[in-house]
Amino acid sequence: MKIFFFCWLILVVTALHAQQITISGKVVDIQTKEALPFASVGVKGKPIGLISNAQGGFDFHIPVDMRNDILVVNMLGYAPYEAPVWSLINDKPVEIEMQAASILLKEVVVIDSLKAGEILRLALTKVEENYPMKPFQLDGFYRDVKKLGGTYISLLEAAVKIYDEDYNSPRNKFKLRERVALVEVRRSLGYNSKFTEFFDKDNLLEDLLLNNNIRYRQFPEEEVFFKSLELEDDTQYNGREVFVVAHTHDYLLRVYIDKETYGILHLDYSNDHQEALEKRRGLESRFVKNKRTLDFKSFEGKLFLNYILVTSQINWYDSKTGKLKFETELQRQLLVNHIHPKPAERISLSQKMRNYGLQYQDQPYNKKFWDNYNVIKESPLDKKIIEDLEKELPLEKQFKD
Repeated sequence: MKIFFFCWLILVVTALHAQQITISGKVVDIQTKEALPFASVGVKGKPIGLISNAQGGFDFHIPVDMRNDILVVNMLGYAPYEAPVWSLINDKPVEIEMQAASILLKEVVVIDSLKAGEILRLALTKVEENYPMKPFQLDGFYRDVKKLGGTYISLLEAAVKIYDEDYNSPRNKFKLRERVALVEVRRSLGYNSKFTEFFDKDNLLEDLLLNNNIRYRQFPEEEVFFKSLELEDDTQYNGREVFVVAHTHDYLLRVYIDKETYGILHLDYSNDHQEALEKRRGLESRFVKNKRTLDFKSFEGKLFLNYILVTSQINWYDSKTGKLKFETELQRQLLVNHIHPKPAERISLSQKMRNYGLQYQDQPYNKKFWDNYNVIKESPLDKKIIEDLEKELPLEKQFKD
């Protein structure tokens, strides 16, 4: 009888541990009620989290044993929001109201104050202090969407594991250091479209990771760049004061730097400069614009990647007449939803994702897995994407096929 009871107890504890609770919500400005996109949502002191979508919405799957922990929401320019997890469990989505932080005006410049370029230089020298310098692993959600003209033609989503040794400066700033393992993948039928050949066929996730300017030290080294930087009004993040260093001439760059640690918390970049790329089938392509956002979050005293968003547009023209034939747009997102600062082992070469495109890696669709995985919640824009993609078949059917 004792053995039976002991086995029953183990089963109950195991079942409870495996259970999850889900908090659905929307992050808004407390005054204007406007949705706040890409706010960081997590559990205080825990390695899990996600971000709100473009309309501030999120569905956060949390282990049931964290119900007495504190949910925390952070966003640049706002005071942090905190509440017990149990108080937010509801049948209906909860509204997370964020209070704008007081705008901190630039201090009066005195003879010994740091200039914008000096602040960024100092931040770059402190990367090894502020970012992980021991092996770590990130669990992430990856999504890419391809758009032709005004129509979305393909969608791919993947659950991945990313292993890295440290944030040491690499010898080659454009060669991937991380090892990536593919856990699950699902894709639409649009990946078989004849137009996909006009998009980059490389491994789009590995290429996305190379957009981490801090990890790969991808900043201009010329003195003229640092002299071109300006200090904008300070802001706040997670209750801390933040420098805003900006370049606003031929392209836009804003870097948000913690005033106390000089850790780079966030980076926004956009470039609309046109550039000729290649010729194919009587057409020539021109790079039109690129937009990039990097965000980091603190865990156990170090800054880890939180999310990357990159959108790029390439237009194709008739080689002879120069007439625009069609526009292509590629949207890529990587959300880190779990940090492992001390992984048990590294991703081996046999586990490593193959270098070619994710769409060719032939993982079967696992609906049960995706029903309980932390992703970026669908927004009204995503519903437009889904409408375009489902002209032939429902996405669930496409994933299975």
